[in-house]
Amino acid sequence: MELASVCILAVALAMDAFGVSITDGIIVKKIKITDALKIGAFFGIFQFIMPLIGSLLAFVAREYIEAFDHWIAFLLLSFLGVRMIMEAFKKEEEIPKNPLGAGTLFMMAIATSIDALAAGITLQAVGGGIPIWISSLIIGVVAFAFSFAGIFIGSKFGDILGEKAEVLGGAMLIFIGIKTLLEHLFG
Repeated sequence: MELASVCILAVALAMDAFGVSITDGIIVKKIKITDALKIGAFFGIFQFIMPLIGSLLAFVAREYIEAFDHWIAFLLLSFLGVRMIMEAFKKEEEIPKNPLGAGTLFMMAIATSIDALAAGITLQAVGGGIPIWISSLIIGVVAFAFSFAGIFIGSKFGDILGEKAEVLGGAMLIFIGIKTLLEHLFG
């Protein structure tokens, strides 16, 4: 695959992580640079690793992974989205969900990088002039940059939305999950 194609692929793969990081920015009122680095690192590292894993699996289980990757992403993102919406309606005295917690970020990073796993399978199958580790590095760096910026963008919208931000954030996660599912089923 050519460099331009890998860059376009990297941007496309980063869109889900970008959307999730915007959601996290909406929920978190005051973003610190360390928060942005943390979310960027989670999404960037997973987007880097998953194509590498996908390329290793390409010879063994290509048709199985492509058959259910969209279901995994849909279920994980929908679960997180429903949980966020439910927590938005809990009493204020309860401790709010921390979208920047390691466990939550881990689940979101996996959910948004399932497509990168499938992309790794595709990159291996297509071959070309760029080694898989360079393609994966480009994908990871782009995901890091988009996620890093997304949390700041989301924090600006969060001030405008106020208390409805967590409901909107949950709805966005569910939308991303549904979009991923529909793209694979009908795309």
